[in-house]
Amino acid sequence: MNSIYKNIVSALAKNKKLLAVLIDPDKMKLQAVSGFIPKVNQSIATHIFVGGSEVDEGCTESLVIEIKKYTDLPVILFPGDVIQITDKADGILFLSLISGRNPDYLIGKHVEAVSRLKDSKLEVIPTGYMLIENGKETSVERVSQTKPIKRNQLQYIIDTSKAGELLGMKLMYLEAGSGATHPIESEIISKVKQGLEIPLIVGGGIRSKTELESAYKAGADLVVIGTAFEQDVTFFDNLSK
Repeated sequence: MNSIYKNIVSALAKNKKLLAVLIDPDKMKLQAVSGFIPKVNQSIATHIFVGGSEVDEGCTESLVIEIKKYTDLPVILFPGDVIQITDKADGILFLSLISGRNPDYLIGKHVEAVSRLKDSKLEVIPTGYMLIENGKETSVERVSQTKPIKRNQLQYIIDTSKAGELLGMKLMYLEAGSGATHPIESEIISKVKQGLEIPLIVGGGIRSKTELESAYKAGADLVVIGTAFEQDVTFFDNLSK
C-alpha cells in the first residue's frame, strides 16, 4: 500500500477530518481484538495506529496480524523502538523526536531501522514528533530521556514544527503523551497549523467528543485517541458513523 499519505493529503484538501485509534501492544490482549476492532469499524475512525513506548519484541507483529483479520482500515506503525517494526502493517510513521535533543531519537534509531525497512513493503512516512508538556512525566519522556517543550513556549513550538517541515517531514505530530492530564490547548494547535503546509496530527489527553471537536476546530487534520478507548470502550458510542 503506497497511498496512505496521499489519502491524508487528499482528505485535507477536502477539509475532511481524520481519526486514528492508537492501540498499544503492551495493553491490548490478542483475544480482545475480535471484540474491539468491530467497534473501531463502526466508528468514524479512519486509521489504526499500533505502537507504544515499551513493547516486547514480537508483540507488535502478532497484534497487527490479528487486527488485520477484522478491518480494512490502514494499519500504521507508531513505533517506540526498532523492534516494533513489522512488514505485516501497511505503513509506518518514521518518527523523529524533534522536540528533544537525544541523537538516538533524532536519527540513531532510524539508522538501525533501515535494515528492517529496506526489503519491506511498508509505506514509510517521515514524521516530526513533538512532545508537549502535559503536567506529568510520560513514558515517551522516560524512555527517550528527553524533556517535552513547555506549553508556554508557544513561539518555540511553532518554530520547531516549521523546522521539521523544512527538514522534509511529511507530517507533524503534536503529542501530549499517553494518559496526559489534559489535551494540547487550542491556541497551540491553531498557531502551529497556521505555520505549516503539511498535515498536522494531534494526540494525547483527548477523552471526550467535545475535546475531539475542539482539536479539529483549532486545526488538527488527524486526531489520535488511545487511552480514552482503553479506559472506556463505550466511548465508541459517541463516535459512531
